[in-house]
Amino acid sequence: MSGEAERIEEGPEDRSRDRQGDLGVPEPRDGSGRDGGNAEIARLVGRLTGDREMDNATRGRLLGRLARLLADSARRAGAGGLRGGRWLADLMTEIAPHIPVRDAATLSAHHHGLTGERLADSLVRVAANSTTAVGAAGGALSAVKFAAPPLLLTAPAQLVAETVVIAAIEVKLIAELHAVYGVQVPGTPSARGAAFLTAWARQRGINPLQTGSFTGALGSAARAALRKRLLRTMGRSMTTLGPFLTGAAAGATLNRAATKRLAEEVRKDLRRQVGAPQWYRELPG
Repeated sequence: MSGEAERIEEGPEDRSRDRQGDLGVPEPRDGSGRDGGNAEIARLVGRLTGDREMDNATRGRLLGRLARLLADSARRAGAGGLRGGRWLADLMTEIAPHIPVRDAATLSAHHHGLTGERLADSLVRVAANSTTAVGAAGGALSAVKFAAPPLLLTAPAQLVAETVVIAAIEVKLIAELHAVYGVQVPGTPSARGAAFLTAWARQRGINPLQTGSFTGALGSAARAALRKRLLRTMGRSMTTLGPFLTGAAAGATLNRAATKRLAEEVRKDLRRQVGAPQWYRELPG
Protein backbone atom coordinates (compact mmCIF):
# COMPACT_ATOMS: atom_id res chain seq x y z
CA MET A 1 0.00 0.00 0.00
CA SER A 2 1.47 3.38 -0.95
CA GLY A 3 2.37 6.08 1.55
CA GLU A 4 -0.29 8.29 0.03
CA ALA A 5 -2.96 5.65 0.71
CA GLU A 6 -1.81 5.31 4.30
CA ARG A 7 -1.91 9.02 5.05
CA ILE A 8 -4.71 10.08 7.40
CA GLU A 9 -6.00 13.60 6.98
CA GLU A 10 -6.24 15.67 10.16
CA GLY A 11 -7.54 19.13 10.82
CA PRO A 12 -6.28 21.66 13.39
CA GLU A 13 -8.86 20.45 15.91
CA ASP A 14 -7.58 16.87 15.61
CA ARG A 15 -3.98 17.91 16.17
CA SER A 16 -4.92 20.05 19.17
CA ARG A 17 -6.93 17.24 20.77
CA ASP A 18 -4.11 14.77 20.15
CA ARG A 19 -1.70 16.84 22.24
CA GLN A 20 -3.79 16.68 25.41
CA GLY A 21 -5.72 13.66 26.67
CA ASP A 22 -9.01 14.01 28.56
CA LEU A 23 -7.36 12.61 31.69
CA GLY A 24 -4.98 15.54 31.72
CA VAL A 25 -1.81 13.86 30.44
CA PRO A 26 -0.01 15.72 27.64
CA GLU A 27 0.54 13.52 24.61
CA PRO A 28 4.20 13.88 23.57
CA ARG A 29 4.55 14.59 19.87
CA ASP A 30 8.24 13.70 19.72
CA GLY A 31 8.18 10.61 21.90
CA SER A 32 9.87 12.39 24.82
CA GLY A 33 9.42 10.52 28.07
CA ARG A 34 8.54 7.28 26.29
CA ASP A 35 8.97 5.46 23.02
CA GLY A 36 7.89 7.64 20.11
CA GLY A 37 6.06 4.75 18.42
CA ASN A 38 4.07 4.07 21.58
CA ALA A 39 3.16 7.76 21.72
CA GLU A 40 1.54 7.50 18.31
CA ILE A 41 -0.10 4.21 19.27
CA ALA A 42 -1.77 5.97 22.20
CA ARG A 43 -2.80 8.83 19.91
CA LEU A 44 -4.37 6.49 17.35
CA VAL A 45 -6.19 4.52 20.04
CA GLY A 46 -7.51 7.82 21.38
CA ARG A 47 -8.92 8.68 17.97
CA LEU A 48 -10.46 5.24 17.53
CA THR A 49 -12.16 5.49 20.93
CA GLY A 50 -13.12 9.15 20.62
CA ASP A 51 -16.60 10.62 20.69
CA ARG A 52 -16.95 11.68 17.06
CA GLU A 53 -18.61 9.44 14.48
CA MET A 54 -16.24 7.68 12.10
CA ASP A 55 -16.92 6.08 8.73
CA ASN A 56 -15.73 2.56 7.96
CA ALA A 57 -13.04 3.70 5.52
CA THR A 58 -11.44 6.01 8.08
CA ARG A 59 -11.67 3.36 10.79
CA GLY A 60 -10.00 0.85 8.49
CA ARG A 61 -7.14 3.23 7.68
CA LEU A 62 -6.60 3.99 11.36
CA LEU A 63 -6.62 0.28 12.25
CA GLY A 64 -4.14 -0.38 9.47
CA ARG A 65 -1.78 2.32 10.69
CA LEU A 66 -2.16 1.11 14.28
CA ALA A 67 -1.37 -2.47 13.27
CA ARG A 68 1.84 -1.39 11.56
CA LEU A 69 2.96 0.53 14.63
CA LEU A 70 2.10 -2.40 16.90
CA ALA A 71 4.08 -4.76 14.67
CA ASP A 72 7.11 -2.46 15.02
CA SER A 73 6.67 -2.27 18.78
CA ALA A 74 6.37 -6.06 19.04
CA ARG A 75 9.59 -6.54 17.09
CA ARG A 76 11.38 -4.21 19.49
CA ALA A 77 9.98 -6.11 22.48
CA GLY A 78 11.40 -9.38 21.17
CA ALA A 79 10.25 -12.93 21.76
CA GLY A 80 10.83 -12.73 25.52
CA GLY A 81 8.67 -9.65 25.91
CA LEU A 82 5.86 -11.13 23.83
CA ARG A 83 5.65 -14.36 25.81
CA GLY A 84 2.44 -14.79 27.79
CA GLY A 85 1.02 -11.45 26.73
CA ARG A 86 3.47 -9.35 28.76
CA TRP A 87 4.18 -6.85 26.01
CA LEU A 88 0.48 -6.41 25.29
CA ALA A 89 -0.32 -5.87 28.99
CA ASP A 90 2.49 -3.32 29.33
CA LEU A 91 1.22 -1.51 26.24
CA MET A 92 -2.36 -1.33 27.55
CA THR A 93 -1.09 -0.05 30.90
CA GLU A 94 0.68 2.75 29.06
CA ILE A 95 -2.32 3.56 26.88
CA ALA A 96 -4.99 3.48 29.62
CA PRO A 97 -4.34 6.96 31.13
CA HIS A 98 -4.72 8.50 27.66
CA ILE A 99 -8.12 7.01 26.83
CA PRO A 100 -10.57 9.96 26.51
CA VAL A 101 -13.12 9.80 29.34
CA ARG A 102 -16.03 12.24 29.84
CA ASP A 103 -17.61 13.32 33.11
CA ALA A 104 -21.32 12.85 33.89
CA ALA A 105 -22.37 16.34 32.76
CA THR A 106 -20.57 16.02 29.42
CA LEU A 107 -21.99 12.54 28.89
CA SER A 108 -25.51 13.80 29.50
CA ALA A 109 -24.98 16.67 27.06
CA HIS A 110 -23.65 14.27 24.42
CA HIS A 111 -26.62 11.91 24.91
CA HIS A 112 -29.53 14.34 24.50
CA GLY A 113 -29.86 15.16 28.21
CA LEU A 114 -30.28 11.56 29.38
CA THR A 115 -29.31 10.72 32.97
CA GLY A 116 -29.14 7.69 35.23
CA GLU A 117 -30.05 4.28 33.86
CA ARG A 118 -31.19 5.66 30.51
CA LEU A 119 -27.84 7.38 30.04
CA ALA A 120 -26.04 4.15 31.01
CA ASP A 121 -28.17 2.25 28.46
CA SER A 122 -27.17 4.74 25.79
CA LEU A 123 -23.47 4.45 26.66
CA VAL A 124 -23.61 0.68 26.41
CA ARG A 125 -25.39 0.86 23.07
CA VAL A 126 -22.76 3.22 21.62
CA ALA A 127 -19.85 1.14 22.97
CA ALA A 128 -21.38 -2.06 21.60
CA ASN A 129 -21.80 -0.37 18.23
CA SER A 130 -18.16 0.69 18.35
CA THR A 131 -16.76 -2.76 19.14
CA THR A 132 -19.11 -4.19 16.51
CA ALA A 133 -17.64 -1.77 13.97
CA VAL A 134 -14.08 -2.75 14.93
CA GLY A 135 -14.89 -6.42 14.37
CA ALA A 136 -16.54 -5.64 11.05
CA ALA A 137 -13.61 -3.49 9.91
CA GLY A 138 -11.12 -6.18 10.86
CA GLY A 139 -13.12 -8.81 9.02
CA ALA A 140 -13.34 -6.63 5.95
CA LEU A 141 -9.56 -6.14 5.99
CA SER A 142 -9.15 -9.90 6.24
CA ALA A 143 -11.43 -10.39 3.26
CA VAL A 144 -9.22 -8.12 1.16
CA LYS A 145 -6.11 -9.79 2.54
CA PHE A 146 -7.21 -13.20 1.33
CA ALA A 147 -7.78 -11.76 -2.13
CA ALA A 148 -4.51 -9.78 -2.32
CA PRO A 149 -2.03 -10.89 0.38
CA PRO A 150 0.89 -8.59 -0.59
CA LEU A 151 -1.15 -5.45 -0.03
CA LEU A 152 -2.12 -5.81 3.61
CA LEU A 153 -0.83 -6.67 7.04
CA THR A 154 -0.04 -10.04 8.49
CA ALA A 155 -2.87 -11.53 10.55
CA PRO A 156 -1.13 -11.26 13.97
CA ALA A 157 -0.66 -7.49 13.66
CA GLN A 158 -4.29 -7.06 12.69
CA LEU A 159 -5.43 -9.17 15.66
CA VAL A 160 -3.37 -7.13 18.09
CA ALA A 161 -4.75 -3.87 16.70
CA GLU A 162 -8.34 -5.08 17.06
CA THR A 163 -7.62 -6.37 20.57
CA VAL A 164 -6.10 -3.08 21.74
CA VAL A 165 -8.95 -0.97 20.34
CA ILE A 166 -11.69 -3.24 21.70
CA ALA A 167 -10.05 -3.22 25.13
CA ALA A 168 -9.74 0.58 25.04
CA ILE A 169 -13.39 1.05 24.04
CA GLU A 170 -14.50 -1.19 26.90
CA VAL A 171 -12.17 0.48 29.44
CA LYS A 172 -13.63 3.84 28.36
CA LEU A 173 -17.14 2.44 28.82
CA ILE A 174 -16.32 1.22 32.34
CA ALA A 175 -14.84 4.60 33.30
CA GLU A 176 -17.86 6.50 31.98
CA LEU A 177 -20.33 4.13 33.65
CA HIS A 178 -18.63 4.92 36.96
CA ALA A 179 -19.20 8.62 36.24
CA VAL A 180 -22.88 8.03 35.43
CA TYR A 181 -23.49 6.11 38.66
CA GLY A 182 -21.62 8.68 40.74
CA VAL A 183 -18.81 6.33 41.79
CA GLN A 184 -15.76 8.54 41.54
CA VAL A 185 -12.24 7.20 41.18
CA PRO A 186 -9.72 9.64 42.68
CA GLY A 187 -6.02 9.88 41.99
CA THR A 188 -3.58 10.65 39.22
CA PRO A 189 -4.31 9.74 35.60
CA SER A 190 -2.00 6.73 35.96
CA ALA A 191 -3.79 5.54 39.10
CA ARG A 192 -7.20 5.98 37.52
CA GLY A 193 -6.07 4.28 34.33
CA ALA A 194 -4.73 1.33 36.35
CA ALA A 195 -7.98 1.09 38.33
CA PHE A 196 -10.20 1.04 35.24
CA LEU A 197 -7.88 -1.37 33.44
CA THR A 198 -8.05 -3.71 36.44
CA ALA A 199 -11.84 -3.41 36.45
CA TRP A 200 -11.87 -4.37 32.76
CA ALA A 201 -9.55 -7.34 33.33
CA ARG A 202 -11.75 -8.63 36.15
CA GLN A 203 -15.02 -7.69 34.45
CA ARG A 204 -16.19 -5.94 37.62
CA GLY A 205 -16.99 -2.47 38.88
CA ILE A 206 -14.69 -0.69 41.32
CA ASN A 207 -15.52 -0.82 45.01
CA PRO A 208 -14.64 2.67 46.32
CA LEU A 209 -14.26 1.45 49.90
CA GLN A 210 -11.96 -1.47 49.15
CA THR A 211 -8.44 -0.98 50.47
CA GLY A 212 -5.83 -0.77 47.75
CA SER A 213 -8.29 -0.09 44.93
CA PHE A 214 -6.38 2.94 43.71
CA THR A 215 -2.65 2.53 43.17
CA GLY A 216 -0.36 3.97 40.56
CA ALA A 217 0.58 0.56 39.17
CA LEU A 218 -0.96 -2.84 38.62
CA GLY A 219 -0.11 -5.50 41.17
CA SER A 220 1.02 -8.97 40.12
CA ALA A 221 -2.48 -10.47 40.43
CA ALA A 222 -4.08 -7.63 38.46
CA ARG A 223 -1.39 -7.84 35.79
CA ALA A 224 -1.94 -11.59 35.45
CA ALA A 225 -5.70 -11.01 35.10
CA LEU A 226 -5.03 -8.32 32.49
CA ARG A 227 -2.81 -10.62 30.42
CA LYS A 228 -5.44 -13.37 30.58
CA ARG A 229 -8.25 -11.02 29.54
CA LEU A 230 -6.26 -9.55 26.66
CA LEU A 231 -5.40 -13.00 25.33
CA ARG A 232 -9.06 -14.01 25.54
CA THR A 233 -10.04 -10.88 23.65
CA MET A 234 -7.42 -11.64 21.03
CA GLY A 235 -8.82 -15.14 20.70
CA ARG A 236 -12.24 -13.62 20.08
CA SER A 237 -10.74 -11.40 17.39
CA MET A 238 -9.41 -14.44 15.54
CA THR A 239 -12.92 -14.99 14.18
CA THR A 240 -12.42 -11.93 11.96
CA LEU A 241 -9.86 -13.91 9.96
CA GLY A 242 -12.60 -16.02 8.38
CA PRO A 243 -12.69 -15.98 4.58
CA PHE A 244 -14.30 -13.03 2.87
CA LEU A 245 -17.06 -11.32 4.85
CA THR A 246 -17.84 -14.26 7.15
CA GLY A 247 -15.06 -12.99 9.42
CA ALA A 248 -16.56 -9.52 9.53
CA ALA A 249 -19.97 -10.85 10.55
CA ALA A 250 -18.59 -13.20 13.20
CA GLY A 251 -16.23 -10.62 14.70
CA ALA A 252 -18.96 -7.99 14.84
CA THR A 253 -21.45 -10.32 16.53
CA LEU A 254 -19.03 -11.65 19.14
CA ASN A 255 -17.75 -8.18 20.02
CA ARG A 256 -21.24 -6.78 20.51
CA ALA A 257 -22.29 -9.66 22.77
CA ALA A 258 -19.10 -9.49 24.85
CA THR A 259 -19.33 -5.73 25.37
CA LYS A 260 -22.94 -6.02 26.52
CA ARG A 261 -22.08 -8.82 28.97
CA LEU A 262 -19.22 -6.79 30.40
CA ALA A 263 -21.43 -3.72 30.82
CA GLU A 264 -24.13 -5.67 32.63
CA GLU A 265 -21.66 -7.14 35.14
CA VAL A 266 -20.11 -3.74 35.82
CA ARG A 267 -23.52 -2.08 36.19
CA LYS A 268 -24.61 -4.68 38.73
CA ASP A 269 -21.60 -3.78 40.87
CA LEU A 270 -22.11 -0.04 40.40
CA ARG A 271 -25.76 -0.23 41.42
CA ARG A 272 -24.57 -1.67 44.71
CA GLN A 273 -22.16 1.26 45.07
CA VAL A 274 -24.72 4.02 44.48
CA GLY A 275 -25.31 4.25 48.22
CA ALA A 276 -21.66 5.03 48.90
CA PRO A 277 -21.17 7.79 51.52
CA GLN A 278 -21.63 11.34 50.28
CA TRP A 279 -18.13 12.29 51.41
CA TYR A 280 -16.68 9.81 48.95
CA ARG A 281 -18.78 10.94 46.00
CA GLU A 282 -17.60 14.48 46.57
CA LEU A 283 -13.88 13.60 46.44
CA PRO A 284 -12.15 15.34 43.53
CA GLY A 285 -11.33 13.13 40.53
